[in-house]
Amino acid sequence: MHECAHLWAPGRCGLPRAHTRLPQQQANGSGIHVLYSTPACYLWELHKANLTWSVKKDDFFPYADGPHMFWTGFYTSRPALKRFERLSYKFLQVCNQLEALAGPAASQGPYGSGDCAPLNEAMAVLQHHDAVTGTARQLVADDYARQLSEGWGPSEILLSNALARLSGSKKTFTFCRDLNISICPLSQKSASFQVILYNPLGRKVDHMVRLPVSKSSFLVKDPSGQTVPNSVVVVPSAEPQEHYPELVFSASVPALGFSIYSVTKISHRKPLIPLPNSISRKFRSRFPVLAIENEYIRATFNPDTGFLTEIRNKDKNLLLPVNQSFFWYGASSGDLESWQTSGAYIFRPEGRKPYPVSHYAQIRLVKTPLVQELHQNFSAWCSQVVRLYQGQRHLELEWTVGPIPVGEGWGKEVISRFDTPLKTNGLFYTDSNGREILQRKRDYRPTWELDLWEPVAGNYYPVNTRIYIKDRNMQLTVLTDRSQGGSSLGNGSLELMVHRRLVKDDGRGLQEPLTEKGSGLVARGRHLVLLDRVGEAAAGHRLLAEKEVLAPQVVLAPDGGALYHPQATPRMQFSGLRRELPPSVHLLTLARWGLNKLLLRFEHQFTVWEDSGRNLSAPVTLDLRDLFSSFTITHVQETTLAANQPRASASRLQWTLKDGPTPHPAPFTLDPSSITLQPMEIRTFVALVQWKGGWTL
Repeated sequence: MHECAHLWAPGRCGLPRAHTRLPQQQANGSGIHVLYSTPACYLWELHKANLTWSVKKDDFFPYADGPHMFWTGFYTSRPALKRFERLSYKFLQVCNQLEALAGPAASQGPYGSGDCAPLNEAMAVLQHHDAVTGTARQLVADDYARQLSEGWGPSEILLSNALARLSGSKKTFTFCRDLNISICPLSQKSASFQVILYNPLGRKVDHMVRLPVSKSSFLVKDPSGQTVPNSVVVVPSAEPQEHYPELVFSASVPALGFSIYSVTKISHRKPLIPLPNSISRKFRSRFPVLAIENEYIRATFNPDTGFLTEIRNKDKNLLLPVNQSFFWYGASSGDLESWQTSGAYIFRPEGRKPYPVSHYAQIRLVKTPLVQELHQNFSAWCSQVVRLYQGQRHLELEWTVGPIPVGEGWGKEVISRFDTPLKTNGLFYTDSNGREILQRKRDYRPTWELDLWEPVAGNYYPVNTRIYIKDRNMQLTVLTDRSQGGSSLGNGSLELMVHRRLVKDDGRGLQEPLTEKGSGLVARGRHLVLLDRVGEAAAGHRLLAEKEVLAPQVVLAPDGGALYHPQATPRMQFSGLRRELPPSVHLLTLARWGLNKLLLRFEHQFTVWEDSGRNLSAPVTLDLRDLFSSFTITHVQETTLAANQPRASASRLQWTLKDGPTPHPAPFTLDPSSITLQPMEIRTFVALVQWKGGWTL
């Protein structure tokens, strides 16, 4: 209707002003009637029509507007921006939580005026369908990143105020934003410093800390002053003679709280830094078995190619041949069947078979008491570290891709592919916004007959946090650290697109190719691989995905500092909960919600019958009355999910379904001492609180 507005309102720009000529048009016999409406009004009119409705249980992906025009490229476009968005989401949650735990002292404190709102607003803007998707022009994408970066500043001030209040000590808190490229001047130059880790989850976590340091030995102590084992390892470098050391140690962080670890350089001890043991192809025959392992997992590699060939879950006695490597699809520039090219939106490979980045990898082996790593170098623009930490139940694959070469005028779409002998019958599974799992079937759509012209792009789906394949006994799950496109194009096979660089525009409005700043962009990320029994796999991938998305926030500070106030008692550890939440419950939201009010959302993160090992799919009951340690809840009201109306007064429309009537909700009652969550249920509360220490607003 908007596109046709000029036919009945000449000279007007669309609907907002078209109504000014309607009376004249109607006087001349026009039967058009226009009114402003809302989704609520539209839904109400549909309900009044008293129709019978079918229930759609699948989604609308993958979307296409033509036989060769699948909008599945944007699942991966601009991977660095997608990662920045994921990190900013975590940082925003940390900001909201610490503001709620510390009270008014977080907003106004010794470090100035702090505020989560600028980051909240930048994150809201980034949810635009041309933002996080990576389908904006380069200048616009740069501006989205700028807004996120500027939003971090006021949030860092708020975190500093809150950490000082809760720890009882004012320090020069440092937020090392370049840890992803192993840069943090404080840890690299200081003789001693402190590492503050804040855990936004409702349960205790053990987290492996990695910090760039100088070539030295270090003494690490936990919050109680006990010495913590540590190792110094080197990170991959393109220059064989350059070694960039990182300090590695395991930290334990309480639920919804922080732990402070002390790090001191030992000047009198000669550093023992295990350098990567480079294994040339000429001498690999001397390694009959090339493997890394810990107490739970063993990963075996082909000594000749350097590729991963097998994963063993030692704890569950499971063994699965897994061949993993990198490939690239040649991006179509159009052909006789269609002009359509690959672009920021569209994924259209020039053929069904991808090209291997390399047939073998240069490899280096690192083994310490805390971590074992195999460094794989596939080409000048593609490398990977396969890693196992002590006590870790999953295999970590840290990939680095880019700048992708396109000098020959051919765009490339790079994938990481896992090939196994699992009999999957064309089925694979992806998550829906990190919550429910959707079954996918190759070359098939549940609600219509499919005539597929693009067998690769037409089988790609969005992967927000995980994708997996399984047979009757075993399940192989791969978790991502950002949204990516993924598929299973062959039985027992699973692939994820990690990066793409294209030389043609796809004709969807961008009007420029996806070249990522002209010379290309380096993207680094991680895939976490789990091998488990089918009935027990959900417990592993759901809890690990929660821990990956909301990993502890690392903040550094020099040694020393002043008391927060003269009567303050410094503390090295703090928890905002009096008791941990059950593993199946996720604290989805803890944020300020006006004067003396907090917004709380609790989520049951398992579906019905999903977990057979630990009964994590069962309903869970919580007592909110004395759950939190830094404030007291004096009154609580349950609301709808959006927190815009009380649940007690909310009424839902009843619809007539082909499968039967809509089930009526149970009568509403609220007892703060007994809040029950059903599988996949989210319950929202607005709580009136009083912070400890006599603070109110």
